[in-house]
Amino acid sequence: QVRLVESGGGLVQAGGSLRLSCAVSGRTFSDYAMGWFRQAPGKEREFVARIRRAGILTYYSDSVRGRFTISRDNAKNTVYLQMTSLKPEDTADYYCAASPVDYSGTYYSPDSYDYWGQGTQVTVAS
Repeated sequence: QVRLVESGGGLVQAGGSLRLSCAVSGRTFSDYAMGWFRQAPGKEREFVARIRRAGILTYYSDSVRGRFTISRDNAKNTVYLQMTSLKPEDTADYYCAASPVDYSGTYYSPDSYDYWGQGTQVTVAS
């Protein structure tokens, strides 16, 4: 069983920054590709970013590319999401997720991830 615990959410003004963390335990962290998703009230869960096992290859949604950076520290069993130039439309619950498949053509789909955290709330005030 893999356990994921997110932290770092909060309230921030538009244009500000936040860094989310996701601590992973239970299995070998480096065996998993990691993703971040978000879900705003009344909307479906949407893909934000993904990082493959070695931490070199990353993928982003168009809405966050250039503003968000996903990274991982395999020694600390943690994946991060650095968010800058935040906008009110970034307001959502943010979830990290783990996939045992390193390369996936459907990396943007929640169905491609086996394990999920409980989420952390991010609110961007205008």
